[in-house]
Amino acid sequence: QVQLVESGGGLVQAGGSLRLSCAASGGTFSNYGMGWFRQAPGQEREFVAAISRSGGTSYRADTVKGRFTISRDNTKNTVYLQMNSLKPEDTAAYYCAAARWGWGTRYSSDYAYWGQGTQVTVSS
Repeated sequence: QVQLVESGGGLVQAGGSLRLSCAASGGTFSNYGMGWFRQAPGQEREFVAAISRSGGTSYRADTVKGRFTISRDNTKNTVYLQMNSLKPEDTAAYYCAAARWGWGTRYSSDYAYWGQGTQVTVSS
């Protein structure tokens, strides 16, 4: 059983930056692909970014390309989401998730473990 705890959310002005962290415990972190998803009020959860277990492969949703970067540190059992040039439409609860296998995907059904989420609010 893998436990995931996100941190780093908060209130930021448009154009600002935040770095989210997701600390994992209870499993072999380097076995899992990891992903970040977000969910705004009244909307479905949407894919943000994913990374393979080694960190060698990653990809992002078109809506965040050029602004967000996913990375991981397997020595610290942590995955990160660096968010730059934030926009009000990025406001959402952000969730990290551990995939059922060694690569991340854009499909939430491919993820076995989820964190509780951290809120990001971008003011205009």
